[in-house]
Amino acid sequence: MWQQWTRLFRHRWQGDFVARHVISKEALARLTAAVEQAEASHTGEIRIFVEAALPNSYLLSSSPMAQVVRRRAMSMFGKLHVWDTQYNNGVLIYLLLAEKRLEIVADRGLNDRVPTGTWERLANGMGTAFKAGDFELGLTQAVHEVTCLLQAHFPLGAGQDNPNELPNEPVLG
Repeated sequence: MWQQWTRLFRHRWQGDFVARHVISKEALARLTAAVEQAEASHTGEIRIFVEAALPNSYLLSSSPMAQVVRRRAMSMFGKLHVWDTQYNNGVLIYLLLAEKRLEIVADRGLNDRVPTGTWERLANGMGTAFKAGDFELGLTQAVHEVTCLLQAHFPLGAGQDNPNELPNEPVLG
């Protein structure tokens, strides 16, 4: 019970303004450019969602925080229509600031082609940047790592049509 109260307090302390403070307009522009540049080399789609804190409905869960954050990332994957791409190779990079946790959710087209544990390993690799408070660096690294996987499994062929199916700008929630 005490853990739930401290979790609730930590998340309510983080208002929506925190995401806008941590990810400046300039950082948003650089992240947008990084996604745009990355998508020019493969047929996948990358979305970034940065959330300051979880909604109360998630905070009242008795599940471990890792499961709660994963469940929220999966929910945002659906709400942002990342699953709705031509080759089923959309990827959501989800950052929860209150927990300094990153989750990567990939659609079945890519997820079925990468070894088990890949997403968790990549997310954990960004932890150093997040713990240091360099969220832009961590997100840029995540875009790079996801791009390497998309290039390996869904390279853009010469003359292949590559429509931009999802917005490139990160969403701050």
